[in-house]
Amino acid sequence: MKKIQLRAIGFLTLFSLSACYGTVGNNFGSSQIKTIQSNVTSQEEIFEKFGPPFKKGVENSQTMWTYQFDKWNALGPAHSKDLVILFNNKNIVKAYRYTTSNSNKP
Repeated sequence: MKKIQLRAIGFLTLFSLSACYGTVGNNFGSSQIKTIQSNVTSQEEIFEKFGPPFKKGVENSQTMWTYQFDKWNALGPAHSKDLVILFNNKNIVKAYRYTTSNSNKP
């Protein structure tokens, strides 16, 4: 009887830990970020380098794309990176912002 209880507790513990793992968004190549140039890089070039954005939106009548990747688990540190790109009315990068929780990655 004790073996069954121990196995049940072990299974529930393992199940609980595995449930504390997840990701949001799609991982994207951070090394390509240094190639983005405001007033130069086109929306088409961004799509070719990073693929479809995680979110699309509009700010002050201008298109905004967001690339996001968040990864976490119960046994280690969480990692996140976000790239937000604002395009002008000619679909050229007007401004962008990149943030990451990993201090040794570009």
